[in-house]
Amino acid sequence: MNPGSDPLRLVVCGTDTDVGKTVVSALLVQGLEATYWKPVQSGLEGGGDRQRVVDLLELPEHRWIPEAYAFKAPVSPHWAAELENTVLEPAMLQLPPSGSNPLVVETAGGLHVPLTRTWSQIDQLQHWNLPVVLVCRSGLGTLNHTLLSLEALANRGIPVLGLILNGPLHADNRRTLEDLGIAGRVSNPDLDHRPRRPSRPRTQVTHLSAAQSVSQSLCRWSKIPQYSALSLCEKANIPAR
Repeated sequence: MNPGSDPLRLVVCGTDTDVGKTVVSALLVQGLEATYWKPVQSGLEGGGDRQRVVDLLELPEHRWIPEAYAFKAPVSPHWAAELENTVLEPAMLQLPPSGSNPLVVETAGGLHVPLTRTWSQIDQLQHWNLPVVLVCRSGLGTLNHTLLSLEALANRGIPVLGLILNGPLHADNRRTLEDLGIAGRVSNPDLDHRPRRPSRPRTQVTHLSAAQSVSQSLCRWSKIPQYSALSLCEKANIPAR
């Protein structure tokens, strides 16, 4: 980010549940020296994802923000709220102040997960209007899930900083996603590698400096020249959640 600019605020989303959002969020919090917030948590075993990030990073209290909603059942937030006779109010999901620190927001599940029966995750993303880091699987099935997610974000005008492929390196998926899904939609296609000068024009470059800042923070923290999110988990001894 440029000196004197506002601190970076971004959202970590996934193409599916258990795709690796929490560990990627932890890496970004560490690398960016950011504040962590997961506004909606479904499933409180082990303290939930916020507690996992706190434990993994030994994160002090001033670097994390309590959930707006924390439900016991590990199910979709709309149903988890109903099971507790609670109404999830989108108005309670306003972005909190994070002071001079960057802010990393982790969502619950995928883009179209319902938060209520009339308000979905992607509705909330559009309301926040923050750039997205999209976490996706590296293997079979990721092309469909990732391309659909990118199309949904593009249709809502939600900027995407880049993709992080979580899992064993795949011989072709990264290149295919660059060719079919990233060109013209993602500010920095090399978020899961060290940043380099784009080799072809991009139509969306508003958040390029933010994408480079995120990419550099991951590289600085991991000290790995090329990696997938899973290799970062292994190097850091962090479980891939």
